Amino acid sequence: MNVRDAVATVTQRIAARSHDRRTAYLEQIEAAASRGVGRRALSCGNLAHAAAGCTADREGLFGDAVNIGIVTAYNDMLSAHQPFATYPDLLKAAARRNGATAQVAGGVPAMCDGVTQGRPGMDLSLLSRDVIAMSTAVSLSHDTYDGGLLLGVCDKIVPGLLIGALSFGHLPFMLVPAGPMPSGLANAEKKRVREAHAKGEVDDASLLAAEAASYHAPGTCTFYGTANTNQLLMEVMGLHVPGASFVPEGTPLRSAVTEAAVEGVLRAVRGGAPHHRLGHLVDERAIVNAIVALMATGGSSNLVLHLVAIARAAGLVVRLEDLHDLSQTTPLMVRMYPNGAADVNAFHDAGGTSWLIAELLDAGLLHGDAKSMWGDDLHAQAKRPCVAEDGGLRFDDPGPAGDDTILRPASSPFAPTGGLRLVEGALGRGVVKVSAVPEGETSLTAPAAVFDDQAAVKQAFAEGSLSGDHVIVVRFQGPQANGMPELHGLAPILGALRSFGHRVALVTDGRLSGASGATLSAIHVGPEAARGGPLARLRTGDVVTVDADNGLLTTDADLDSRSDAPAPPPAVGWGRELFNGLRRMSTDAEHGASVLEW
Repeated sequence: MNVRDAVATVTQRIAARSHDRRTAYLEQIEAAASRGVGRRALSCGNLAHAAAGCTADREGLFGDAVNIGIVTAYNDMLSAHQPFATYPDLLKAAARRNGATAQVAGGVPAMCDGVTQGRPGMDLSLLSRDVIAMSTAVSLSHDTYDGGLLLGVCDKIVPGLLIGALSFGHLPFMLVPAGPMPSGLANAEKKRVREAHAKGEVDDASLLAAEAASYHAPGTCTFYGTANTNQLLMEVMGLHVPGASFVPEGTPLRSAVTEAAVEGVLRAVRGGAPHHRLGHLVDERAIVNAIVALMATGGSSNLVLHLVAIARAAGLVVRLEDLHDLSQTTPLMVRMYPNGAADVNAFHDAGGTSWLIAELLDAGLLHGDAKSMWGDDLHAQAKRPCVAEDGGLRFDDPGPAGDDTILRPASSPFAPTGGLRLVEGALGRGVVKVSAVPEGETSLTAPAAVFDDQAAVKQAFAEGSLSGDHVIVVRFQGPQANGMPELHGLAPILGALRSFGHRVALVTDGRLSGASGATLSAIHVGPEAARGGPLARLRTGDVVTVDADNGLLTTDADLDSRSDAPAPPPAVGWGRELFNGLRRMSTDAEHGASVLEW
């Protein structure tokens, strides 16, 4: 089936806008491909160094064996990344069985937003994406690899790995996930306890008990936040073994799909098809497919930043209008927390990514001719993996959806449009994630309550000064001000205010995660206050309108008449001063909030 006209229009618009950049990028990776793998040209001393620590694989490295570079984001402080401790040995063994070699090329930092929420370290979170990209490039710079495997799951880590690997886009790569933890305390109950704690109705011990029952085992957190949105989108882009995203951690099937990633890369290397090189695979069709999947599932708003940055790393220019237009043509087909009760384990059991991809292809919402690392095109991804009788893998058709409270076809969706809207006006441009906002609460006109950080919001709430309807404005949270930390710590307060009967909205030049909840929130607003954007001149009491239905973000205040504006607070301590130069280099949110130049 051909792709819908609206999807084709956006794709063509991105391709036309990106022509010169994309051409230069493809020429760059073609020049690298024409040189061949550097290991074949290394001096004897260089090659001896590369093989010295790999006694079991030395002969293969000295010879013509395919060598796979593994870049890992392992640490055992992130539950989602703890399983990666055993993956290198598993992948090396799979490579040997297939007549190849594999080496850990390097490790990249991986911080947990769940640990740093509301803490000074959170100011390093988004900046870590580009540090990961640069670390990935350092890992691969030895030029001894024929292809690569990228081990990562969470928030900034997967985008960073992919951005870094795109600098080596002449090689094939696959991403390797680790799977979710078992379902724990229901997300709705966790949210209830958090809001009760914010209102002073439960103590710290009760809150800790609820949190520990939610996050309780190795594996990815089970709500549909940024980590799980990453996984789903990488699968839709053809960069995972089909169906691998949400196979539970610690199961035979998880081991099987992990080992299969080695086979996927080896098949691509040995086949030599240009479309299996990462830089060719990540084209405008793959980016549009990822955006469509983001909208169809109500995924994390953080991917707005990350997809723009990933696209730029591949020579493609994506703008907010592209995301908005694709949201308007993509129905909301999935309900997962926070826009539903189900977690990712229930989503997987109901049909998961294989069902979703098959349904989106049938509806003409995905480019079926986009390439897959596992097969020739995206149809290869619309399969469900199973352990076969011989212990290997087989791939089945996904079959019908198993639960229509979680998955619905494009013909009868939960909502006719996707989960994101562009808003703009006198306060700048931003996005609103509407998939979790209740019907009738997608617009608000109310007095502003202006703050310079989320700690001040929490203090005002504790003092009782936020009663009544308000648009809460939190400024100086953009990339140049403090690195654009997650503001997820505001969610319980906003939820509590709503439970008191107040109508509230949030406006910020910062960001919220996929778990941002049901409060109307205009985020990623630019130009940011630290660049002299209009939020810097807004004052408490000014009337602000946030209207996701009509795309408005405005105020009745005459901001042009005001020349006085505060400066952003300094970001020092906890290593933040080491990143001063990177913050000054950061682009705005609409351009990916990146310190990298392409």
